[in-house]
Amino acid sequence: MSIVSSTGLGSGIDIQTLVTQLATAETQPQLNSIQRHRDTASTRLSGLGTLKSALSEFQTAISALKDGSAFRAHTAVSSNESILKVAADSYAAAGVYSLEVTKLAKAQKAVANVEFANTSSTLSTGTVSFSANSGATFNVVLDNTNNTLEKLRDAINKADGNTFVNASIVRVDNAANTGTVAKLVLTAKNTGTASAFTVAGVDDGAITGDVSLSQLASSNLDIKTAAQDSEILIDGQKATRSGNVISDVLPGVTLNLVAQTAVNEPVTIDIAVDNEAITKSINTFVSAYNKLNSTVKSLGKYGGSKDGSGNGALIGDSTLRYIATQVRQVSTGTVSTVSSDYNSLAMIGVSVNKDGVVSLDSARLKTALSANFQSVSDVFSSTEGVATKLASNLSVLLQSGGSIDSQQSSLNKAISRLDDQKDNVNVRFERVQKALQKQFLAMDSAVGQFKNTGSFLTSWINQL
Repeated sequence: MSIVSSTGLGSGIDIQTLVTQLATAETQPQLNSIQRHRDTASTRLSGLGTLKSALSEFQTAISALKDGSAFRAHTAVSSNESILKVAADSYAAAGVYSLEVTKLAKAQKAVANVEFANTSSTLSTGTVSFSANSGATFNVVLDNTNNTLEKLRDAINKADGNTFVNASIVRVDNAANTGTVAKLVLTAKNTGTASAFTVAGVDDGAITGDVSLSQLASSNLDIKTAAQDSEILIDGQKATRSGNVISDVLPGVTLNLVAQTAVNEPVTIDIAVDNEAITKSINTFVSAYNKLNSTVKSLGKYGGSKDGSGNGALIGDSTLRYIATQVRQVSTGTVSTVSSDYNSLAMIGVSVNKDGVVSLDSARLKTALSANFQSVSDVFSSTEGVATKLASNLSVLLQSGGSIDSQQSSLNKAISRLDDQKDNVNVRFERVQKALQKQFLAMDSAVGQFKNTGSFLTSWINQL
């Protein structure tokens, strides 16, 4: 609160400064104590956030190792990508295959033989029906509002139930090469014989437009491209499909047919385990482990000073000690669900030194993958595997209501209480300041009166 007069008129004392100092002297020790507790709580809260982030990152790094997907990565190589492109997913099986592309799938394309003077030329009213080999059908009804070539095209493309044909218009020379005409082009939306279509046109009655609908029937269509299924020979076995992208012949492998092979010149497909991807996943685990280890050490370090400066934010925290112990024990132990000699991280090339730093010997890992691939996978993803057990421990630590979440909740509540206490002390500071101000102003007024009386008496005596 502001003071009416900074310097007392009667006493000459700097009342505002004195009152502020006295009020501060009474409340500041409590404010300092509250702030120290708040700083401690905030530091711990920040430390828990850092720890939680590192644990979450570590959890992400081991997820692919835990569920085994990292060990299902495969490479797929085609000996001639101008003929065949190939890709493999986690469900592929390693193997070498010989493939011939004897036919490529094609989509039917047909052009109506009838020549239209322009896109506004009219047709008779009636119904144009479309049928696909798949059994799908739809109709287009033409009346006096939509019986032009342009509107017929639009009606076909927008028709309910049209899942198999696109209509377009081309402007080309007429048959006599004396001018330009418009023609209706019909193209199947998909390749394969199942998408082949037929057209029928029925006029309502007398032909009223420039063109009869019967002139659009299949018998009057010029087939530019006949519908065709793709056909391949995989190790001599024939497979026929409707498209050129085939994903159900070799499980987990997608075949993209680009061109036909020459006679007796098959393409070789080589599907193999992607050791490079596996190594990358394990390297990700190693990096995340080391980052977590570094974070745990930093948060729990002792700075060496009596006042605590330099200490980690979570020094002495039991959860931090538990994490450090559990992660190291799981990562350095033998996996009981692996029966071969490759039954620990150390045996497959992942070692932990005395400081808790992990490193990967890629050459040793490669040897282990070659010697016993399944055991390497089981070291991480079996029921007692390293990634499986670590994931279980991390899930408990990071779950809602877990030890970290509970500590964060308690610290947030403590900080809120301390803020309330600080507000209460500040209110008391205002009250103390007001009371002292009132007292000092009263004193200043009395001193002023005394001075006035003294001056009067001094003047009166001098006059005598």
